[in-house]
Amino acid sequence: MSDRLSRGKLGEDITADYLCKNDFEVVARNYHSRYGEIDIIAKNSEFIAFVEVKARNEKALERPAAAVTSAKRRKIIQTALIFLSEFEYDLQPRFDVCEITIDNRTNMLIELNYIENAFDTEGFL
Repeated sequence: MSDRLSRGKLGEDITADYLCKNDFEVVARNYHSRYGEIDIIAKNSEFIAFVEVKARNEKALERPAAAVTSAKRRKIIQTALIFLSEFEYDLQPRFDVCEITIDNRTNMLIELNYIENAFDTEGFL
């Protein structure tokens, strides 16, 4: 497994753990549709959160969330709509981004920045 894929998997594991510790239940990981993939789908009593995880090493020049481009947001929204058509949830959808910074040498977490409502569907539907 490449360093990038390994770092991405580690970031998703850290994010899933964070969500569980904050009263969310992870209902899907790496959910695929013809439009793309959502890293984590989690729910609590109020929200169904579609979470994009961006993991970087400490030497990255830009914030990890900067990699969630307009095209990526569109794919996430389209995939979320397919998920919601397959599974009935009477919860408010929310699009979150989790920024993970990992030490390149030790693979230890340096920073976790969880951004609720990182984007919405305005301009995409």
